[in-house]
Amino acid sequence: MILLLPLLFALAQEASVDVDPDADAREAYTTWTRFRGPNGSGVLDVAGLPDRLDPQQNLRWRTPLPAGHSSPVLWRGRIYLTGLDGETLYTYCLDADSGRLVWRRAAPRPRVDTVDGRNHPASPTPAVGAEGVFVFFPEFGVVAYDHLAEELWRVPLGPFDNDYGMGASPILHDGRVLLACDQALGSYLVAFAADTGTELWRADRPTARSGHCTPILCPLDSAHGSADIELLLPGSFYLDAYDVDSGEKRWSAGGLSFEMKSVPILWGDLVFTNGYGSPMNQPGNQVTVPDFADVLAENDADRDGVISKEEMPASRAAAWFGFVDLDRSGDLDARNWSYLQQALASMNGMLAFKIGGEGDVTESALAWSYHRSVPQLPSPVAYRDVLYMLNDAGGILTTFRPRTGEVLEKGRLDDAVDTFYASPIAGDGKLYFVSEHGLVVVLAADGGLEPLSTADLGENVYATPALAPGRVYVRTTEALYCFE
Repeated sequence: MILLLPLLFALAQEASVDVDPDADAREAYTTWTRFRGPNGSGVLDVAGLPDRLDPQQNLRWRTPLPAGHSSPVLWRGRIYLTGLDGETLYTYCLDADSGRLVWRRAAPRPRVDTVDGRNHPASPTPAVGAEGVFVFFPEFGVVAYDHLAEELWRVPLGPFDNDYGMGASPILHDGRVLLACDQALGSYLVAFAADTGTELWRADRPTARSGHCTPILCPLDSAHGSADIELLLPGSFYLDAYDVDSGEKRWSAGGLSFEMKSVPILWGDLVFTNGYGSPMNQPGNQVTVPDFADVLAENDADRDGVISKEEMPASRAAAWFGFVDLDRSGDLDARNWSYLQQALASMNGMLAFKIGGEGDVTESALAWSYHRSVPQLPSPVAYRDVLYMLNDAGGILTTFRPRTGEVLEKGRLDDAVDTFYASPIAGDGKLYFVSEHGLVVVLAADGGLEPLSTADLGENVYATPALAPGRVYVRTTEALYCFE
């Protein structure tokens, strides 16, 4: 059955909201409730997932939607996502079986931010659970709804200063809404009470400068004999672990890129995180930046104690001036110069750390690292004893043994030589890859690169697909698709 549904948005806005009578029979839908599904892993190992995502063969329905980069999430037979319709930001609720619009609600938009062309005002993915639906719009803040579309609370945040625009998604845990807000200056991690929106705690992140990673939760019972849970959040240079109850930072592991955007993932007692800054952060292509005092002595012509753009020494690092001018003053002081040194000294890489500890655990926790064909945006996925890393430039896929970092295979995805923004996902012995221009590849989960199927959606894709029993949901810039 294929349903092609135009949305009557104005009618749905005013319509009464029905309650799914079969909600209790749809508990399986409650697992893909945040960006990249269960704990950000990208894995939902349920039966009956299709071995192709082809609109000509196994499309159940396609519902047109306004543009947005947020990914679909599911709860009890409902799908939630966000979008920008004209100049208005909306949260949408659709029926998972039919694609019918159940409700949409407008959010405030007090400002219009200038963001990187690859970003979007509706990039962060909602978090959903029994407590409600929680959405983050960087141009406003956080808005919470119940499942009948009634607004529970709203908390304005920002404005933010991130060269790319904000992109981290909220997560929900034990009555808390947790959100990372990394930017040039003033980065923080914040927790709100899910029922009231009351701010419970805020943890400053002074070393985080650029990126938008969404955190994951790390239960420590398997590794530490405790039922404790930590929150893991990568940022510039460091992977940080926080106490979920208090926001206290427990441990950090260094060696990360200065720019982090991907979601970390757990595999046993290891956590994997990847980051890519620039071609100048490749091993062998790095630039050594002299100390600030030496630069001042040789280049500070007006002796005002800072380096202007005109005084910047001629080198490959000169192009970074605007990026490391954190306070947008037009000059580089000692703090900005230190960031320039650290940023150019960092390396692109996939890193594996042992979880747990106290303080700086960099030396003791690093299990292995890999520094070639590292993606900037797609997050990794670990499935059936293989770790998959998809490069966003050209679709180079590298597969590893998770425990050791041994490379199993490396090559381009057949029929999908393209850029990738969506992260790979996995389940039922299959992996799904969707490129920027809508090329879809399904692989068998054996570490190899031979596709089970390929297809072309003919529409651009920036959102990560979602899984449910027997179905895959793919959001393009034009519509939401359900394949079965």
